Amino acid sequence: MAEARADVTVNDTKTAADGRADNSAGPRARPAEGQTFAGRDPAAAATAACCAQTPTRCPARARAWRHGTLVAEGFPVAQISDYLAEDDTTVVWLDLADPDLADLEVLTEEFGLHPLAVEDAVHEHQRAKLDRYRDHLLLSAYAAHLDTDSGELATSELAAFITPRALITVRKDDGFDVGRLVERWDTSPDLAAGGVGFLLHGLLDQIVDGHFNAVQTLDDEIEDLQDSLFSEANPGLEVQRRSFELRKSLVLLRRVVLPMREVVNTLMRRDLHLVDDTLAPYFQDVYDHVLRATEWTESLRDLVTTILETRLTIQGNRLNEIMKKLTAWAAIIAVPTAVTGFYGQNVPYPGFQQPWGFVSSIALIIVIGVGLYLTFRRNDWL
Repeated sequence: MAEARADVTVNDTKTAADGRADNSAGPRARPAEGQTFAGRDPAAAATAACCAQTPTRCPARARAWRHGTLVAEGFPVAQISDYLAEDDTTVVWLDLADPDLADLEVLTEEFGLHPLAVEDAVHEHQRAKLDRYRDHLLLSAYAAHLDTDSGELATSELAAFITPRALITVRKDDGFDVGRLVERWDTSPDLAAGGVGFLLHGLLDQIVDGHFNAVQTLDDEIEDLQDSLFSEANPGLEVQRRSFELRKSLVLLRRVVLPMREVVNTLMRRDLHLVDDTLAPYFQDVYDHVLRATEWTESLRDLVTTILETRLTIQGNRLNEIMKKLTAWAAIIAVPTAVTGFYGQNVPYPGFQQPWGFVSSIALIIVIGVGLYLTFRRNDWL
């Protein structure tokens, strides 16, 4: 093969070099139709960057920076090569929303994209990873959002081609908010001189912040679940159902978050020439957030397991309390049964067919029954 491919994901099992998708990140819940994870209309996001003319059949957005200053946006995709030829300091961002293989083949020759990378960018359920080719990198990642009502984690898969002078993002659904990404870039104009590294930092920062927010929300939901375990009202199957939903979301979130540690760490390597001295602290901050999110998911996994165990323990304790009360009442009820059984014999006994015999039986029932009740109450059985 003319170009060497190095897969630097943290997954232990590597996919074959044919670039086929795996299902390690799926099945997954998709974002709500017609809105991003931030609740915005995806069609109204970064409208100034929308391209009126594009050879692709999918919607496209484009921006160009020169010497760290935004010089154009929303220009025709066909003019990207013209902008790149004008000045060596020009960098370009191109965004494609749910393209097919034919859409990306239009850009293959323009940017020198490897066919395997193009295939991976189109196919769904890729692992979060960073693939290295001779002239570019391919980043596969997932944005995440936790629905607090259902406890379900929705993910939005995206890929990014990283070349020396261009960042091409490929979104497979509307979950990832490109409007917020553009706003993030616009609020840091002093870093724009970093070129593609600056664009890549904004992309990674938004993805990792989403992971961190999802982990934090999941932590809050698990704490609420813990509180409901000890509520006076018996939560019944609701706690069990909710705990399984959160556990399922946590497993999916770990699959999304854990590989990002190695991805960000690899992007910071000096031999890639993506991160300069100015951007290095910012990438380090993203890496710290990844580590915190990773460690947090590990602790939450143990916490969810203890919730299920605590639920079973509480059920066992409640059953013991119920059995203790039933046993106490059964002992009390056995007193009149025993007394009336004794006086119901068909043989003469003291007080047989005498009024005082009936009175003594009633007295025995009351005295012994009350005595047992007071004893059980004193011993906290009733």
